[in-house]
Amino acid sequence: MNVSGRLPGRPLSRRTKTSVIAVAMVVTVGVSTAAAWGSTSSTPAASGAVPLTRVVPRPASVQTKPGVAYTLSPGAAIQATAGSADAKDAADFLAGLLRKPTGYALPVRSVPSSTTPTGVALVLGGADSVKGAEGYQLDVTSKAVTIRANKREGLFNGIETLRQLLPAKLESPKPVGGPWRIQGGTIKDQPRYGFRGAMLDVARNFMPDTGVKRYIDDLARYKINYLHLHLVDDQGWRIQIDSWPNLTKIGGSTGVGGISKGYYTKAQYKDIVGYAWSRGVTVIPEIEGSDHQQAALASYAELNCDGKARELYTGFLKSDEGLLCVDKPITYTFMDQVIKEVAEMTPGPYIGIGGDETQNRSAAELKTYYNKVGPLVQKYGKKVYGWQESAVGLDPATTTTELWGVGIGDDEVIAAAKGGAKVVMAPSDHAYIDMKYNAEKPEYPVGNTWAGTTDVPDSYNWDPKTVLKGLPESAIAGVEAPLWTETVFGMDQLENLAFPRLLSIAEIGWSPESSHNWDSFKTRLAAQGPRLREARVNYYIAPEIPWPSGS
Repeated sequence: MNVSGRLPGRPLSRRTKTSVIAVAMVVTVGVSTAAAWGSTSSTPAASGAVPLTRVVPRPASVQTKPGVAYTLSPGAAIQATAGSADAKDAADFLAGLLRKPTGYALPVRSVPSSTTPTGVALVLGGADSVKGAEGYQLDVTSKAVTIRANKREGLFNGIETLRQLLPAKLESPKPVGGPWRIQGGTIKDQPRYGFRGAMLDVARNFMPDTGVKRYIDDLARYKINYLHLHLVDDQGWRIQIDSWPNLTKIGGSTGVGGISKGYYTKAQYKDIVGYAWSRGVTVIPEIEGSDHQQAALASYAELNCDGKARELYTGFLKSDEGLLCVDKPITYTFMDQVIKEVAEMTPGPYIGIGGDETQNRSAAELKTYYNKVGPLVQKYGKKVYGWQESAVGLDPATTTTELWGVGIGDDEVIAAAKGGAKVVMAPSDHAYIDMKYNAEKPEYPVGNTWAGTTDVPDSYNWDPKTVLKGLPESAIAGVEAPLWTETVFGMDQLENLAFPRLLSIAEIGWSPESSHNWDSFKTRLAAQGPRLREARVNYYIAPEIPWPSGS
């Protein structure tokens, strides 16, 4: 979706950057004021335990019990509500997280929900104080750790919070010594927005399924619940389609610079989707259109208006020739069959149909294309997900629109929102995590600058409801952090762009608006450094963050 140039009215060097802070701070209190979340307190955590207030994203409510802690022992078990496959899934996931670093057996046992919890318990249902499908309550006493939720999603969110309350060495890939202490208290939590996404472009530069799974693990740690996979672009087609085999044979044979190639077989794609689901993440596959389709146009001559196949494209920017022929019936036969096969492999609710950078199209062309493609998604039981330019031709009552730049069809987006469309906010000058952090090393090839540079304060200091004036706040579904890969080759470069800025987007999407506070966030973010290091995540040592020594 990258454009040559910058957004209208967006200078490349927008802000004064925050100065370096060298002293690490530790959050140690369990009170609700923003100031307390970013400072020390006379109420310390139990010896060896992580303070409840060190979590990212910040929970809605925290109450610490001074002097109380639970210690995970070699004989502990994980209890799951009997008869619930969702509770069993969550318990198995938690056991998998804990067994490797602790070396403990941690058997999973099914028990009635009325049983008094001991050890670590995941209780599904009966959580009267929990709000919504994603809400949870985490209670820690000296005898038990209990996560209560009404739905599967809430259990997984509670697990990710518990994960951060254990020592950072929990992320070690091999057994390490204890103790494994958890601070006593109660966390009651639910998200601000139900949609908290990350988009990964695997079309420009192909990412093997092992890398995508690693990124899913990265996302799940911080309660990102949607992975938006950009599977199709001018430079590559990355998903097997049986009815159109040349899409991968030809369209998947190259990438940016002619370097990367590849695609996911149906079995690999299903494995990615299942892997994400087992960690509380839902995959949204995107089949780009009406533009960004040169890989398909090079694969099948009949998709072109002139009936002649295009050359494979290996450039960095959008191709001027990657336009589907909106007036040919075969275009919609093609999209129908592709969407059908993708929908059959995708249990999640959404299919993305792209729609960005259509500035060379007339309004009539766009309406023709989206009036036909939108219903195809619904035909196969899915909801339509499109970039903001597609709003002009889609039924707003059945559409989720992603906003990436103010000044591009603003009136159409607002009208769609007022007509019932939901909007995911991803302003490129704050949420695009493929932008460079700063302009100090312009020769460094990784990252873009067309929307400016974005340091960690930039990625944190924005509010979804103020991005587009006139957009109804009730229409905002959530936030997303897109990462485009035309300059990115491999996981090390990808993670260095995503982290730590992805944590900013995660907190904006999850935490209460009233709790938004940079001083608190940078301190809690600093505490994630040792965890990311233990997990071998190649995060950027942002100078604005008071990282602990050695992280």
